[in-house]
Amino acid sequence: MHLLVPFASALSEAGRHTIRDLTLPNLDRLLARLEPTERLGTDEYTLTPPHEAALAAAHGWIGGAGTLPFAAHAARADGIEVLDLAWGQLTPVHWHVGRDEIVLTDPDALQLGEADSRALLESVRELFESEGFALAWGAPLRWYAAHESLVDLPTASLDRVVGRNVDRWMPEGPQARLLRRLQNEVQMLLHSHPVNQAREARGALAVNSFWLSGCGRWQEAGPDDARVDARLRTPLHIQQFLNGLPYDADYRARSPRRLMRERKAGTTREAPKISRREKEVLKLIMDERTTQEIAAQLFLSEKTVESHRAALLAKLGARNTAGLVKSALQWNLLND
Repeated sequence: MHLLVPFASALSEAGRHTIRDLTLPNLDRLLARLEPTERLGTDEYTLTPPHEAALAAAHGWIGGAGTLPFAAHAARADGIEVLDLAWGQLTPVHWHVGRDEIVLTDPDALQLGEADSRALLESVRELFESEGFALAWGAPLRWYAAHESLVDLPTASLDRVVGRNVDRWMPEGPQARLLRRLQNEVQMLLHSHPVNQAREARGALAVNSFWLSGCGRWQEAGPDDARVDARLRTPLHIQQFLNGLPYDADYRARSPRRLMRERKAGTTREAPKISRREKEVLKLIMDERTTQEIAAQLFLSEKTVESHRAALLAKLGARNTAGLVKSALQWNLLND
């Protein structure tokens, strides 16, 4: 049996620093009994993360980065007849629109129920089917689409995109043009959907887009019994693991709109908790420094700065830089 434990480390500066200072005697004893084999995942910007590449290898699947048939297998597990069609998984998501980028929020934060999920899917069904797609519902956060354009379409794993700017991860090439158009039209349809209006009224994040991943035809999985323990997924997605902080599930569950309403009404229970590095980034943002300037001054990559900025927007319930500044002053975050 293969046991895969994804998200236990990261290639970022903060991730390497955290791992270096950890004392893990039980893990050390386990690793001493094992021998390293093939190394996967030296580039954190490949479309397929290391644990998915390892899982595909254990199954004996054939395909390059971003073209492994995870959607077809998930669809079959959800009771959908996949036949010989090319499938992709459509995950309903919330895109957080900032001043400089659009960041994909962790879909689990939507807490999307079955009734709302089915209603949203039905609202976009005609749009997809008019272009020859077949749509199927598998679970609240798992919709599926089948179409010949998905046969060899490289797409980024959802685990690659959560918490990051979506631009660099969008599908490219002639096959992706139709999907980009559909994505734009879906966003317009969902904008005024009654489900989203009700969600926003109660302070929940709106479902304003989808993410396509795992495209390809069904391939038989080998006999290898590979098990994935993904309990570290959420901490890494919200950057708390990289900052060496505990995961505050209660705070994370409160949407930016809810945080803004609570502050306006004076009912917020506590000041947002930001890390030392986030405080440094916030100070430079308030000094009107650009992403490039912040990266140079703090010796970080621009992608890391963007991740910190996205985390600050979510934690402070802000939609842009002006909101960040207002919240920072209101909470006196730079002086404690």
